[in-house]
Amino acid sequence: MTDEVAGVPGIDVPRLSSWVAATLPGYGRITGIELLAGGRSNLTYLVRLGDRRVVLRRPPLGHVLPTAHDMRREYTVLSALAGSDVPVPVPLALCPDEEVIGAPFYLMDHVEGRVLRTVEDAADVTPEEARALSELLADALAAIHLLDVERAGLGDFGRPHGYMARQLKRWGRQWEASRSADTGASDATEASYDRLVKRLGERLPGDGLTGLVHGDFRLDNALVRLRPEPEIAAVVDWEMSTLGDPLSDLGLTLVYWTDRGDAERQAIPVGSTVTSAPGFLTGREFADRYATLTGYDLADLDFYVAFGCYKLAVILEGIHARFLQKATVGEGFEQIGESVPVLIDRAHHVLDEGAV
Repeated sequence: MTDEVAGVPGIDVPRLSSWVAATLPGYGRITGIELLAGGRSNLTYLVRLGDRRVVLRRPPLGHVLPTAHDMRREYTVLSALAGSDVPVPVPLALCPDEEVIGAPFYLMDHVEGRVLRTVEDAADVTPEEARALSELLADALAAIHLLDVERAGLGDFGRPHGYMARQLKRWGRQWEASRSADTGASDATEASYDRLVKRLGERLPGDGLTGLVHGDFRLDNALVRLRPEPEIAAVVDWEMSTLGDPLSDLGLTLVYWTDRGDAERQAIPVGSTVTSAPGFLTGREFADRYATLTGYDLADLDFYVAFGCYKLAVILEGIHARFLQKATVGEGFEQIGESVPVLIDRAHHVLDEGAV
């Protein structure tokens, strides 16, 4: 049966079959593999093992930025969060050996749930359900940030001291790594980017809040259920998680959050536009609920939203570089590069006018 799925990009099926048989005896042989929709960073596959379904995560096929796409990191945080107030899939096994499928990977249980990404995805979601999902998502973000990391065994999961300053430098290095791939960014974009880095550096907050940071928190990085009651079944895509300033998570979430009539955000072909459907909280309402749950002061929220724009612009520049190298898997990459100057301009606007 493995011959029938040998053509799946990024997977060496015979080697994977041997590894699964040795690592998860009793789970059955591979009867099918498919690339799941979405995922412009790490690749996610549904693997059928007899009558079981598990999920495999591995890095992208090309132009992997330094320090990104760490499978061990994802596996570690999922293992720590299993059974906590933060809903996550149960991790099954980690393989750091690149010889098996060509890259490190891990397996986790498949969680039944829906990914809501577009307004069309929410066609059957009532306004009452939409509001409940918004509130539950804010609850999940607050639960991540209020987690007792020492008790969870994540006390050494990152270096919170100087986190935002290191983030500014880290994403600057990622930008340069992507630019070396000649992505075709204009001189105007480069100049605007340089000015943004300077402005962010002048506004860097000192050390204050510390907690577990997801790194890419948004509605379509969660699996949801609507009935019998709305539920966040699992938060996924933990590849950029660490210990740091939790408001950096909130800032990026609000970059993705699309209010009704917000054409500029809907033009960015990543993240969710579903939050513009009837019933979803506005970005401001989401931030207010989060502040109530955590007690955190959001006076500097404009900085964190602008920083989220900067970070996402760098990430998209890296994805665009992979697309130009023909190293992406799936569809929807053609306009990624066009979003980079939009996000940089938006960051300047947020710093000038305020966050939400």
